[in-house]
Amino acid sequence: MMKKSLLVALCATLGLGASAQTDIADARTYALNSTVTISGVVTNGSELGPIRYMQDGTAGLAAYGNALNSVNRGDSITVSGPLIEFAGLLEVSPAGAVVNHGPAVVQPNPLLISIPAAGESIESQLVQLDNVTFVQTGNFAGGSSTVQVTDGTNTLDIRVNASTNIAGTAIPTGAVSLVGLMGQFNANYQIVPRDLNDIIPYVAPSEEINVLVNGATVFDGGSYFVGNSASISVTIENTGSNALTITGSSFSGPDAGDFSSDIVAGSVGALSNNGYTISFTPATGGSKFATITIGNNDSDENPYIINFEGVGTDNLATEPTANPSGLTFPITEAYTVNGQYAAGSGAANYLVLWKEGSAITGVPADGTTYLRGDVVGDAKVAYMGPGTSFTPRGVIANQDYHFAVYAFNGSGGFENFLTTSPLTGNVASLGENIGSYYSAIDKNAATFNTDLYNLVNPHTQLSYFLYKQTMMSEFEIKDTTNNESYVTCALSGERLVFNGTFDWTATGYSREHTFPHSWMPSFPADMPEEPEYSDQHALYPANLDEANTPRSNLALDDIDGNVVFNYLGGSVGYKGTQLVYEPRESHKGNAARAIMYMVVTYNFDLAGNVNSDKQDQETLRNWHFGDLPDNYEIARQEYIFDLQGNRNPFIDSVDYACYVDFDANAHQPDGCIVNIEEKLEANFVVFPVPSNDVVYVQVNGTDITAYEVIDMNGRVVRTESKISSPVVQLSKDMIGTGTYMIRVETALGSTQRKLVIQ
Repeated sequence: MMKKSLLVALCATLGLGASAQTDIADARTYALNSTVTISGVVTNGSELGPIRYMQDGTAGLAAYGNALNSVNRGDSITVSGPLIEFAGLLEVSPAGAVVNHGPAVVQPNPLLISIPAAGESIESQLVQLDNVTFVQTGNFAGGSSTVQVTDGTNTLDIRVNASTNIAGTAIPTGAVSLVGLMGQFNANYQIVPRDLNDIIPYVAPSEEINVLVNGATVFDGGSYFVGNSASISVTIENTGSNALTITGSSFSGPDAGDFSSDIVAGSVGALSNNGYTISFTPATGGSKFATITIGNNDSDENPYIINFEGVGTDNLATEPTANPSGLTFPITEAYTVNGQYAAGSGAANYLVLWKEGSAITGVPADGTTYLRGDVVGDAKVAYMGPGTSFTPRGVIANQDYHFAVYAFNGSGGFENFLTTSPLTGNVASLGENIGSYYSAIDKNAATFNTDLYNLVNPHTQLSYFLYKQTMMSEFEIKDTTNNESYVTCALSGERLVFNGTFDWTATGYSREHTFPHSWMPSFPADMPEEPEYSDQHALYPANLDEANTPRSNLALDDIDGNVVFNYLGGSVGYKGTQLVYEPRESHKGNAARAIMYMVVTYNFDLAGNVNSDKQDQETLRNWHFGDLPDNYEIARQEYIFDLQGNRNPFIDSVDYACYVDFDANAHQPDGCIVNIEEKLEANFVVFPVPSNDVVYVQVNGTDITAYEVIDMNGRVVRTESKISSPVVQLSKDMIGTGTYMIRVETALGSTQRKLVIQ
């Protein structure tokens, strides 16, 4: 017999010497980038590398990092770290503060599942498939490979790691029982066996119960939401070799009287199943809860228990009694914010709305299922689920973000939101975090280029392969309606909408080297990867066929002749007699600064390479000053700074571009002359206009050093000097209502604009 119910042993019975801050099921509800601390039993060892799959009595969760290298299968551990999604697999990575409590007192048994039951709810748990056969024949590959097993109707991926003793061995030809970790790679769930002992010839058990509700397996101790269905189909399967005896069934719980069943004493034949019906007849409204207990002679699943939830005559779940409280923002950066709150009363789930610039007025509607990215009035859904933590996707620098959190119960169109007195709050994302980074840099010094090189080097090298996890999953990917996501092609401006986890092949996207690989003196620089090949300051997402491939290794420039290829905002064409690529306008400055960065960071020079010598440095400067860093680029810079530990100087100090001869990678002592007045005007931002209270004032790419607010009669109503701030915040309390002119001073000059507070 094989136990199919989830583990119920508590941390104490696992032999843990310290309690976790949260159980694993709770940790799985936290927002990405949230730091969690979990305890559990490890179900694999070094045979799978630096990853360890963990589970407790509630769920499973993987942890990754070199700090786990000494942890063995069966150990009880406590780890802390941020939650990430790597190719769809939720992980604590990098795992830190690892405490090994020694071998667990109670070791987890594999959860017996069917192929259709493989999914998110059992991700990272130790599972077992019975009576399946491999689709492939011959030998497993000597390296890592993916094969499939089938139950005769369904198939499932099996991931065989090269580091296990399975690789290179003969693939079994008969029916097997297969044990492994429930993993995920992009949209596909997969089982990861640990060694040859996880693949054994199948032997049918004597009696083995499995219960399906409306065609889907519900594990012993699991739950099922019936909504307002009057009749629920139940199938009791017996996968054993002897008849399964059913001794009857009964309901318990607060609303047991609303449920009834025709499951009575009888038997289910070997390798057979019987169909039954549960009736649900509520007499009042609100949520209804009951538990069915099915007696049987399966030695380790008697009784078989399923928890049911339905809704009553009003077709809505019970409304929560209180919304959550205590909204805080423990993580606030230029590129992300993380919110947390205390649970509401009588609530199972929460809907988090967010909006930029002003308080939220949108209110969710009862009976509506909202998904991440959906529009609710004047706001969008940042999160919905049982967790008390959220991290919206798409945060950029210097913005004021407002949030509203509603408690609700129910699902599937039976949601009941507590719409009175939602929890609200707002937070401003940070701007440039330059600090004293450039304190030792003098743009007029003859050693300027060398000083910049020494400043940005050495830095942390991240693998090109990790770009999907870092820049894509944690920064570039944004939400759109219906729980879908989108990515923007940096070169063309295309917004590609996709479902599920981002995948390069499925989306047709790639990592575009703004400074092309073939321009690098170290070319080929990818075997092994050199730092210049994988530097994330110079990599951007791009449509492979429509943008990255047409750009190839062409110089970037303004087309003044024939266009030979065009896709949205990106084109290939001629400047004079030279074939060039011209990206969309809003990416020109970004691309110029990426190339400038690569020149000084890796001691490259444009003129010294047969490919890069076609890149005009004056075009780079023109694009740089014509498209100064905006809040997206500032946020991106801060994120990469946290990853690599170095900054792009041409984002932080826009005038540095005047003091580098990029053709020779040498100091240019005379600087350059630009029409800075036009650049200031183009990058001066006042928002919102009009405002009901708070107004934000900024000049993208430079700090405000002084300002004054003047009313329509010419009177100065507010002034401030000797400041250095990327954004100035004004409110109704500070200057009152009315129409004003605000004049700002920056290191590059002064400019002014109108603002209105109503």
